[in-house]
Amino acid sequence: MTRATADLYDEFGEELQSLSVQFRSFGDRAAFDGPIRTIRCVEDNALVKTLLATPGDGAVLVVDGGGSLQTALMGDMIAESAVAHGWAGVVINGAIRDSVAINDLALGVKALGTNPRKSAKLGAGEIDVEVSFGGVTFRVGAHLYSDEDGILVER
Repeated sequence: MTRATADLYDEFGEELQSLSVQFRSFGDRAAFDGPIRTIRCVEDNALVKTLLATPGDGAVLVVDGGGSLQTALMGDMIAESAVAHGWAGVVINGAIRDSVAINDLALGVKALGTNPRKSAKLGAGEIDVEVSFGGVTFRVGAHLYSDEDGILVER
């Protein structure tokens, strides 16, 4: 990403949605951007693992975990898979684990926090559906921009 989110907002204003959730940053990429893919799942990361093991082609996975901090939806092994498969970043409306290891990976990660507890692995949830949280609607294919100041999404 070559332009800061503040500069993008100054130029495009209301053409961009600004996420109000104050996520924590993880991973070695403070700034990242790409087309959106989505998952809706709560306390079950089987779909996250499956999707991040497919070619990302510079995409950003947005996971609506319902804001739950009860279990982690991504750990270091899934994050390593995302890097190996070319994903630019992951935004999780929920928790991650293995944050120290994830911080060494060439991946942008935003999450609400951390929890060492594993999630279920039943495959409950939906892939590539419209998800909304923090005043933003995330649609598959829309562009997401993230940096130290926050997250912007095309309308």
